[in-house]
Amino acid sequence: MTITDHAVPDRFVEILDRLGRMSVEDYYNPYRMFEWADQLPENAYWMTPELITAHGTPVEDEIGVEGMKRLSRWESINFYSLNVHGIRELLIEVIRRIHTPGFEVPSEFFHHFIGEENEHMWFFAEFCRRYGAGKIYSTPSIKTQDAGSAETENFLVFARILLFEEIVDHYNARMADDADLHETIRQVNRIHHHDESRHIAFGRELVSLLYQRVREQAGEEQLRELEAYLKRYIVFSLQSFYNPQVYRDAGFSDPLQVRSRILADPYRRTAERKAVRKPVSFFVKTGIFSDSELYAA
Repeated sequence: MTITDHAVPDRFVEILDRLGRMSVEDYYNPYRMFEWADQLPENAYWMTPELITAHGTPVEDEIGVEGMKRLSRWESINFYSLNVHGIRELLIEVIRRIHTPGFEVPSEFFHHFIGEENEHMWFFAEFCRRYGAGKIYSTPSIKTQDAGSAETENFLVFARILLFEEIVDHYNARMADDADLHETIRQVNRIHHHDESRHIAFGRELVSLLYQRVREQAGEEQLRELEAYLKRYIVFSLQSFYNPQVYRDAGFSDPLQVRSRILADPYRRTAERKAVRKPVSFFVKTGIFSDSELYAA
């Protein structure tokens, strides 16, 4: 069962047309528009302090302002690295589906999506190359869910893409608006936030439509399994920010121990809930999630 096995809602077609026009009207050449600074100041924040993983924990007090600035440099490189890896994966999945049976209607917008995401991956990698000693941090992969059917697999793919984009956008929007950050950092985040607003709008409509198809066939037990998997994906994505490679490069002698301490701090759950408030609210509203709890009691 695919999108074209059912009548495609007029609302979906209208939104695709509008977002496609916006992509054309807003088109820019990233290879020309960025004004890359020769270097970024080391004695400054490279990430909004409230977004740093140590924020709100005893580790923040222990390392002080200078330590937090040093940590922010490598956490920013980790953030852009996560974008590089995440974009690569979503591009693979979208390219697998473009102009295939069931995706005739969104394929035109897929072209805009693929082009824009490819350019996003370039400028995030370029930031790492220029300011992060050329390194792009590696990241673990979450075990995929056994979908059982093509329509369920399609739903999970685009649900993961949407969650990834919404989590990233929380960081983009905050840093784009932070006047204390260097303009190069703000520009990268501002441009990505602008483009992602279209992708998120598209993703929400597509995920809602795909979930309706899944719900028509799946039993309650399977729907709850899908919910549990997507919640695990959110937790996995959030915990990717706590990268021991980052703590090592920031000067901690025992990066795994630091990661464990920070992860275990109750304040981090508050910060994480803030980062995923919008997508979780959407998933609850659409019935994909039965509640907003991510961590088992």
